[in-house]
Amino acid sequence: MSQENKNTSNTKIKPPKFNFYWIYGIIFALIIGYQLFSSDSMSSKNLSQNEFETILEDNDIEKIVIVNKDIANIFIKKDALDKEKHKKNVSSIYASNSPMYYYNFGDLKNFEDQLKLTKQENSLDFDLKNEEQTNFLEQIFMYLPFIFLIGLWIYFMRRMSGGGSGGGGQIFSIGKSKAKLFDENQKVKTSFKDVAGLEGAKEEVQEIVDFLKSPDKYTSLGGKIPKGALLVGPPGTGKTLLAKAVAGEAGVPFFSLSGSDFVEMFVGVGASRVRDLFKQAQQKSPSIIFIDEIDAIGRARGKNNMTGGNDERENTLNQLLTEMDGFGTDTNVIVIAATNRADVLDKALMRAGRFDRQIYVDLPDLKERAEIFKVHLKPIKLDKDADIEFLSQQTPGFSGADIANLCNEAALIAARKGKKAVHHQDFLDAVDRIVGGLEKKNKIISPREKKTIAFHEAGHATASWMLEHAAPLVKVTIVPRGQSLGAAWYLPEERQIVLAEQMLDEMCATLAGRAAEKLMFDKISTGALNDLEKITRQARAMVTVYGLNDKIGNITYYDSSGQSEYSFTKPYSEETAQVIDKEISELIEVQYQRAIKILSDNKDKLITLAELLLEKEVIFKNDLEVIFGKRPFEKEVFHSEDSSKTENSSETVE
Repeated sequence: MSQENKNTSNTKIKPPKFNFYWIYGIIFALIIGYQLFSSDSMSSKNLSQNEFETILEDNDIEKIVIVNKDIANIFIKKDALDKEKHKKNVSSIYASNSPMYYYNFGDLKNFEDQLKLTKQENSLDFDLKNEEQTNFLEQIFMYLPFIFLIGLWIYFMRRMSGGGSGGGGQIFSIGKSKAKLFDENQKVKTSFKDVAGLEGAKEEVQEIVDFLKSPDKYTSLGGKIPKGALLVGPPGTGKTLLAKAVAGEAGVPFFSLSGSDFVEMFVGVGASRVRDLFKQAQQKSPSIIFIDEIDAIGRARGKNNMTGGNDERENTLNQLLTEMDGFGTDTNVIVIAATNRADVLDKALMRAGRFDRQIYVDLPDLKERAEIFKVHLKPIKLDKDADIEFLSQQTPGFSGADIANLCNEAALIAARKGKKAVHHQDFLDAVDRIVGGLEKKNKIISPREKKTIAFHEAGHATASWMLEHAAPLVKVTIVPRGQSLGAAWYLPEERQIVLAEQMLDEMCATLAGRAAEKLMFDKISTGALNDLEKITRQARAMVTVYGLNDKIGNITYYDSSGQSEYSFTKPYSEETAQVIDKEISELIEVQYQRAIKILSDNKDKLITLAELLLEKEVIFKNDLEVIFGKRPFEKEVFHSEDSSKTENSSETVE
């Protein structure tokens, strides 16, 4: 076969797939065509009164058929068809058994009397008949509105069924499970190698994989594998990715769906879908069921005051509880769920025998962030100056999804600048873009405002350089970015616990921006809104959450269960509230005065730094070392599992 013939055979247009609705359309078209072409009005001519009376008196009429007491169909005698006046009225589709004329006579009684009288006077021999006929087309048009409404109802019912399995989206399949099945025909290619970091979580789920691969290893000793594992953690930390890796490693049927897939507007559909899901999983055991965002159906019952006792979500949750505790361990069906709102889940769902294990998927630490960077940097063309270690230090508090977004943003910035590879500076620009927002160099700022912003940011930089526990500075800028008029970027250390001295130093450095305005201009502006919000939240946490205040003592008013949001009363008295407010105010005021003292002692360096900022607009750590000298507080950095948010001081003018 030649190449041309091969191409012809490959590009051969496939005929459209057969659809059963075509048969309905053909039948309907045939009925309409039959009614149209078999209709008497298609081959008959309408007569006027004079024409009718002339034909009647000439005795050319064989018979008159009155149809539905409305129209008279007139049949002409065969020997009269040869007359010239009838020949010219013969239609091309005229048949001998059909009427040649029809006549709208008006009142039936008068018409019959006229026929009777004329027949007697002229000795006519025509026949007269009355018939009742039904026009199918007229009947369709009569019931067309009802047919349209029924068709519209069927259409919406099909759409609301969501295309569930087992019936191509028909209304009768609405109670079927909408889970997507991954089995030997459609394998999950993700493995634990694709999941960077999360070592502790991977250890936990590895046992589930081992059980599914070799269950006899555990059951021979009398052990039972946990029936369910709940992945809990902040958004973007890799819970769904970890579940995909479990499916890829185990090599067993994997049913994946979201918690919202159970929810429908029809009563009882959610419970029906739960039953169908577990029935399918048992038929394909050993298997895994993964329910993402399970808090959509697993919320604690009775907490929602807007709904009654017959809430559809509660019925779905009840069915899920029954199914999880109903099947035996010999079916080898394991349920894995993910949520970032474990505090709102029902206690019955969390008990032993259902979700036996909670696996906390935390934000990555310094070492794990470096591993995540290596995974997401594989498809990116990197320049030699790219420093992964520095980037992992520069991104505390970033989740895996944030790091993936950062790498993509850096590649876009490099492409926008026409570079052949992604440089280290592109990653730093991407961090600034994500944390601070879009740079706005064309924003109109008066010289006086610019000077105020420069001293404000110089105050942050000076205080953080002089305070032992404040985070070391990386960059200061007075270029507007996002909603901020200026910003300072720091490199906070990885901390597992935070001391009171560290929190106080951070508060002092944050207040130093406003303190610099007060010291240099003897005036304060609205530019420190973000700073005030941050230190007020920090001071309130020290007093009411962490128990770091002498007056309040070793008491916390923090509720980790999250149930306090349903309460309308405070967990302390009015007298205690007054003491809390006073202590928070004093705590902030002491650090404000401390910041003013530090800046007063280093006023000349503060002015030099502010003038350099006005000149360059962006300064780095090296510029501060020229002005202040080496920072006196050098610390050894330990890898820790705690991640703090990037210290970003931004000012928003309102």
